[in-house]
Amino acid sequence: MKILILGGCAEMAVPAFVELKKEEDVEVVTLADINEAGAREKAEDEGPKFRAARVDARDHAQVVELMKAHDVTMCFVGPFYVWERPLARAAIEAGRPYVSICDDYDAYLDVLTLDEEAKEAGVQILTGFGNSPGITQMLARKGYNSMEKPDKIHVQWCAGSDEAVGPTNLAHLFHIFNGTTLQWIDGREVRVRTGDGRKVVDFQEPIGRTPVFYTGHAESVSIPRNLPGLTEVTLHGGVKPPYIVGLVKAMSRLRLINTHAKRTAMARFFHRIESLFASEGIDRSVFRIDVYGTDKGEACHHYYTGVGHIAVITSFPCTVAALWAARGTWDDKPGGVYAAERILDDPDPFLDELSRRGIELHYFE
Repeated sequence: MKILILGGCAEMAVPAFVELKKEEDVEVVTLADINEAGAREKAEDEGPKFRAARVDARDHAQVVELMKAHDVTMCFVGPFYVWERPLARAAIEAGRPYVSICDDYDAYLDVLTLDEEAKEAGVQILTGFGNSPGITQMLARKGYNSMEKPDKIHVQWCAGSDEAVGPTNLAHLFHIFNGTTLQWIDGREVRVRTGDGRKVVDFQEPIGRTPVFYTGHAESVSIPRNLPGLTEVTLHGGVKPPYIVGLVKAMSRLRLINTHAKRTAMARFFHRIESLFASEGIDRSVFRIDVYGTDKGEACHHYYTGVGHIAVITSFPCTVAALWAARGTWDDKPGGVYAAERILDDPDPFLDELSRRGIELHYFE
């Protein structure tokens, strides 16, 4: 098996390297990045399975040819509201499965327009296989399956400020707390302002009880499209300490992050001084999914939690999905654009695999 990793220098991709080295049927892992020197250095560090290649995501023909030379593509190239659709389209042209950690709600809606094209080509486009979205959607599906009549799903996450993240992840943070996003309320899609909808959630340690807000992740638009019958699906996110969200909201009000160029520039600036925002030694992220409904005529509330270093809980689902796609695990599914809750009718085997690889998950049913 030959695996292509687009954005091979991304910090979110690094934990995947260790997992791929364990797999006997993985012969080649190509780290493709515009930073060829960085990719080559990482490949040399990782050992004989690893190769390096220079790739410019703007060069469609080059990307297609590189994808054709591999069995599956894993994508860590952000921001996804810029790159998800064109790179997924390249995979469709190449005729190879594609798995990304795409987390922007607008990027999900954009790539979803390729569903028919992917179906006709027989290519599976697996979008949003990170932690949120990704694991959160698998747990939402688990809760949905666990009761006779699921009604509401609330997805919440919070990141620790001591997590090591690159400028691309900071630009993503600025994007999801800028402008508006979509939530599913009273059985219909409602546009809300990001940073509104404050509520306090009891997360597991090391985050604990903290406020979270409407954010522009994909769950609130993908879950209602893929799991019918729900009257409410909401997505709230936050950062510990919470004042960081307040700072980003203030930047949004001042129109300092209202364009891609501005977000990129601000992300580079804050990446240089991010150590100033470290607090309380919180270097892990958490998520919690609450599912409400009825079962056997009784009101029902199940919830699910997880915790881990952001790069680990983001890259491991992408890794497992890529391995499964390349091995033909989902050959019974037609081509198309798939979020996690759509392709995983039963999420338990996938969640079990994540647990086996060391991701901490807890189920309260």
